[in-house]
Amino acid sequence: MKKVFFLLLTLFTLSVSSFSQIVEPVKWSSEVEKTGEDTYKLIMNATIDEGWYLYTQDIPEGGPIPTLFTFENENNDFELIGDVEESASKSKFDKIFEMELSYFSHEASFTQQIKVTNPALSAISATVDYQSCDDEKCIFEMADFEFAIPGATTGPSTEKQIEKVTKEEKTKEDVSEINSATDNKGLWAIFFVAFLSGFAALLTPCVFPMIPLTVSFFTKQSKNPTVGKRNAILYGVFIIVIYVLLGSVITAIFGADSLNALSTNVWFNIIFFLLLIIFGISFLGAFEITLPQSWANKVDRQADKGGIIGIFFMALALAIVSFSCTGPIVGTLLVEAASKGGLAPVIGMLGFSLAIALPFALFAMFPSWLNSLPKSGGWLNTVKVVLGFLEIAFAFKFLSQADLVMQMHILEREVFIAIWIAVFGALALYLLGKIKLPHDGPLDHISVGRLMLGLVTLSFVVYLLPGMWGAPLNLISAFPPPQEYSESPYGVGFSKVGGGSASAHEELPDGGHLLAPHDILAFNDYEKGLAYAKEVNKPVLIDFTGWACVNCRKMEQNVWPKGNILNLLKNEVVLISLYVDDKRKLPEDDQYVSEATGKKIKTIGNKWSDLQIKRYKANAQPFYVLMDLNEKNLIDPAGYTPDPEEYLEWLELGISNFSK
Repeated sequence: MKKVFFLLLTLFTLSVSSFSQIVEPVKWSSEVEKTGEDTYKLIMNATIDEGWYLYTQDIPEGGPIPTLFTFENENNDFELIGDVEESASKSKFDKIFEMELSYFSHEASFTQQIKVTNPALSAISATVDYQSCDDEKCIFEMADFEFAIPGATTGPSTEKQIEKVTKEEKTKEDVSEINSATDNKGLWAIFFVAFLSGFAALLTPCVFPMIPLTVSFFTKQSKNPTVGKRNAILYGVFIIVIYVLLGSVITAIFGADSLNALSTNVWFNIIFFLLLIIFGISFLGAFEITLPQSWANKVDRQADKGGIIGIFFMALALAIVSFSCTGPIVGTLLVEAASKGGLAPVIGMLGFSLAIALPFALFAMFPSWLNSLPKSGGWLNTVKVVLGFLEIAFAFKFLSQADLVMQMHILEREVFIAIWIAVFGALALYLLGKIKLPHDGPLDHISVGRLMLGLVTLSFVVYLLPGMWGAPLNLISAFPPPQEYSESPYGVGFSKVGGGSASAHEELPDGGHLLAPHDILAFNDYEKGLAYAKEVNKPVLIDFTGWACVNCRKMEQNVWPKGNILNLLKNEVVLISLYVDDKRKLPEDDQYVSEATGKKIKTIGNKWSDLQIKRYKANAQPFYVLMDLNEKNLIDPAGYTPDPEEYLEWLELGISNFSK
């Protein structure tokens, strides 16, 4: 059973990412205020979904697309007075773009002063192009405004605006069900990671010995076994209630969005780094961190009263007494969950507390199981020490985040990896019995489970070593600084990928180009790409992408070169990459009003975004479609798929359907 406990510890480092295919995070409204005889204030208001951000008009080069307003004034019917003014914004380090960005959350307001020069002017048309993101994905969108000048009669333009809004609402209804399913997927991921972290906390000296003691208390002190089981189950329920209340209170006090912003704040990251280092050193045995003893004494006195209230205070006493072991894990979970926003902190605490509470309830229902529990001993301290090393390793993630924001280049990628090699190397030596710490007892031999965990850790250290010379280290890509934040950004892991028939094209077909660095023949025009596919009789892979889409680049750099994927992309399909944020204007004759949303399609990016929404009811990127020469899907479309094996299986199945 100890082997199982040790293996559970390795799951403490799990993190799960989710993607969203379809999102509509920003809703726009507008109004007009008369400020003088011929002057007006045009107001554009944005309502932003929880966890999403709308970027300001002033964005550094290389960042997301800034919010940009365009006012139609071909006949010089009015004059713009100054620039568009915006409401107060926030600033944070953006995980996707890895730079300090100004943004709006929840709501934003933009104002443009105008002076009307044509008294007959009844309405003003305007558009906004914008990019909105959460911590994992972005969308590129546009919205139309129709400002009715006060005193003017409503006419066809107003009716057209009502029709456009109706179409937009219909589109939102079509995608709402998929949005809900995606949100649930993210919350389940948080619950699962928190549940495993709760099991890790359960196997510490502060919590594990309490299981037999508490269960024995309820079974011996109760009037009959049934009452004892009921009380033990209540005890477990109250443990869950206490931790869920903690998550709820933190979310209520700070607000989900404030927690999200706080988790990426420079000083918060530095403070949390220091706290994790202190907690980690405490786990290693340098000192004990406990809450004030007076708190525990007061809670114990309340627990002595008995009854349901007494059981509640017994659960609270466990939370206080075990703080030195559970506190660091709970703190880490709350920060990570808070970065997701919404109910994530509550769901995280539910998963964590459920893992701790379950053993108390189960062993009370089946007391004979207690005989199968391993006895408390030195192995519990080993668990605590392992968690200490993990806390120290994770601490540098937060210091790295702060260093990236300030662009100090103190903790570059090589330095970060070197620190992890040292930390996990020391952990491997400890598990193999080569290092002893203050609270370790005599060690005549090591168990098989400890040996296996030591070998796994040592293998991980060996895996990290090539990262010092540029290897991508995809297994830990979420932790170290990005490749470009490095002393040698073009290391051994970044050689150009060649091979395949595409690179051998002497003359490229009309509209085709070679997509670097893999030299895949690609088209940016749908019609030309489809025509070429018919000519060579190959299925079409539509890649809905964006120039500012980071997850699109991750797919191209980390997934497409793997295994047989690159060969299939070069030789078995025709790739059509459609950039939904392409701002080049369409010719006047090609501009139109979308049947799906009622919006005017003015740019090439608008055209491809409208195609994605109209045909596939999706607007998130990346988004991949495999279709035959009659434009029918060969397989269900796919979104961001960081697992190369899963993406390869999707490709192979779609291509095989084309051959049938």
